[in-house]
Amino acid sequence: MSESSEARDSKSTEAQVNPGEKAGQEAGQKAGQGVKMALDFVPLVIFFATFKFGGIFVATGVFMVAMVIAMFLSHRLLGHVAPMQKFTFVVVMVMGGLTIYLQDERFVKMKLTIINGVMASILIFGLVRGKYYIKIMLGSALEMDDVGWRTFSRNFIIFLLIMAGLNEFIWRTQSTDFWVNFKTFGYIGLMMVFFITQAPLLAKYMPDPDRE
Repeated sequence: MSESSEARDSKSTEAQVNPGEKAGQEAGQKAGQGVKMALDFVPLVIFFATFKFGGIFVATGVFMVAMVIAMFLSHRLLGHVAPMQKFTFVVVMVMGGLTIYLQDERFVKMKLTIINGVMASILIFGLVRGKYYIKIMLGSALEMDDVGWRTFSRNFIIFLLIMAGLNEFIWRTQSTDFWVNFKTFGYIGLMMVFFITQAPLLAKYMPDPDRE
């Protein structure tokens, strides 16, 4: 058999194997994303339920414990802990600890403002340097060229700053019960709306497998 025939056979074999392997990798990524979303959302639900029965300080303590368990499960089930999870964990421990120690609920309420503000600052710093740090957070879930990442980063920065301002407005002007509802459901809902509005952008800049 000639070398050209061997090369064709090799490519044919790869074409038969690669689609299945790629499908398996995509399925694994989707499963991993599902586990990550659950580990992010379940502690919030626990916080909400505990608040209804035990108040803000008990809920804060339980939420801190839930975050520790979520970090452990993330490492155990996914094999790693995402950078954003680590950052959120640190902020939760610090602000939650101050809330309980000082018996001042303002600290836990400011947590969302700090997280969103710091994330926006990091993304702005990256854009100035021509880096797209948002790829670290979403790179495993999305594939785009640099133009897409730059545009998406800009939009996400705007969203984060708006959410930071909204959180400040709500906790300073509304009741604790209203703020807890916003933190648990409103924030997640608005995040989902944001990603839905970005769907045309993502579709525009994501690679086309057929074209490749």
